[in-house]
Amino acid sequence: MFDDDLTGTIARARRHALGDLLHRSAARTPGKTALRFRDRSHTYAELDTVVDRTANALTARGIGRGDRVALLSHNDDGYVVLTFALARLGAIAVPVNFMLQATEIAYVLGHAEAVGVVAEAALLPVAREAIELAGRADGVRVRGVLGGRPGDGAQPPEGWEAYETWAAHPDATPPQVPVADDDVLQLMYTSGTESRPKGVMMTSRSLVSQYVSCIVGGRYAADDVALHALPLFHVAAQHCFLNPNLYLGGTNVVLEGPDPAAVLAAIERERITSLFCPPTVWIGLLRSPDFDRRDLSTLAKGYYGASIMPVAVVEELRRRLPGMALFNFYGQTEMSALALVLSPEDQLRKPGSAGTAVINSETRIVDDLGAPVGPGVEGEIVHRSPHATAGYWNDPDKTAEAFRDGWFHSGDLGVMDADGYTTIVDRKKDVIKTGGENVASREVEEVLYQHPAVAEVAVFGIPHPRWIEAVAAAVVVREGQRADPDELVAFCRERLAGFKTPRHVTVVDALPKNASGKILKRELRTTFADLAAERAG
Repeated sequence: MFDDDLTGTIARARRHALGDLLHRSAARTPGKTALRFRDRSHTYAELDTVVDRTANALTARGIGRGDRVALLSHNDDGYVVLTFALARLGAIAVPVNFMLQATEIAYVLGHAEAVGVVAEAALLPVAREAIELAGRADGVRVRGVLGGRPGDGAQPPEGWEAYETWAAHPDATPPQVPVADDDVLQLMYTSGTESRPKGVMMTSRSLVSQYVSCIVGGRYAADDVALHALPLFHVAAQHCFLNPNLYLGGTNVVLEGPDPAAVLAAIERERITSLFCPPTVWIGLLRSPDFDRRDLSTLAKGYYGASIMPVAVVEELRRRLPGMALFNFYGQTEMSALALVLSPEDQLRKPGSAGTAVINSETRIVDDLGAPVGPGVEGEIVHRSPHATAGYWNDPDKTAEAFRDGWFHSGDLGVMDADGYTTIVDRKKDVIKTGGENVASREVEEVLYQHPAVAEVAVFGIPHPRWIEAVAAAVVVREGQRADPDELVAFCRERLAGFKTPRHVTVVDALPKNASGKILKRELRTTFADLAAERAG
């Protein structure tokens, strides 16, 4: 229809990619505060410029379109800059959970074939070990360090560069890289039923449409002052809250972590109006002695998600923060991550519900054959939406399993009422959500099977007063062998991240199974929840 030059010009004019969003906010409100971290503050114009400088520095070091760069760090303003800088180059950011051990990080680096690694200074030992374990010593050609600051006297080790060197690059010209709306720009590794995490491919199309759903469903406004205390490697913190607020032009305050005293102090100091926390953190805030000492009156909007919030906690939040509208966000990484929202008006009318479908998504409940079921009938929750992932990195089989009949299959079981409100019943996928983090049961089981005394094991989640769910294990010991529960916990702790390590291990004579030999984990969850409650009592 058109020649290549005109086609390319039209494509650039119509582009709506992740790297463009911050630039557009800077064009609208250049002098407005976009981001504060520690004692550093960036206007939208300043943030946009440092993103361009960093992108050009990465280009000079050989990072280009499609290259994977892993980010291993606690929250930092440089983390935000790098996310947008990589997006402007069409490179693929790979956020990595900083709580993982070197062997776990090595799998991500190897599976993604990362050519760049940026690590927080304090995490350099584990990053360097992971690179070696992944066999990427020669493949990782760009290595950056976050967390050090000019004048602090710290020098990066040989072969590594301080992020500040990139941020001070002399060329602030916006990169001219053709980035299509469906180019993969992030790989988010998430646990599922498998022993290894899957790389969820995120594109501008999925992210931007999801940002719109967050803004509409969460009633975000450009005059919001949002506090971000949860780790930015997590899909909710980055893609449901920080980036949509930057897209909209709000002011964002980033903390290093969700310490209750620090969060409550920041709400008072920064006059925070908007806050997201998983239920575990909301509970921590409510139990903090500072909760009633701080002025929290500016907090107008609160959000929870990542796991089910006990109804009693919802009621306590409404009572102790009567001026705060409370929203429940439900979704998963593969949905970028939002799918359903429960509005403040429905918190009491539909207690325990995950809400209704957001503006850019459609949700239904289906049976095992994929046919829709009626109100009140349990089935699998499925979605059809531009939010949905473009698939799993280098895993066509798992992608085909997740996408069937034109729908994304969530793996969660739910019930939808006649008004369209969905309640989560259980997980079809064998995943434990502890403190907002996903733990694949099979991954923990495979570690326990490495113990010479273990004959059979089942790992599952049980209720926990702080973490909402805790990892528990029932173990059958080999004949003639002995295994102490504390020894098994220690065995796991040496091989797994702390949040994956079982909090409860019980040795049993046999595991409950159905006629076909399938372990009945729902029965185990019920039995061991009662046991844990007795021990706590």
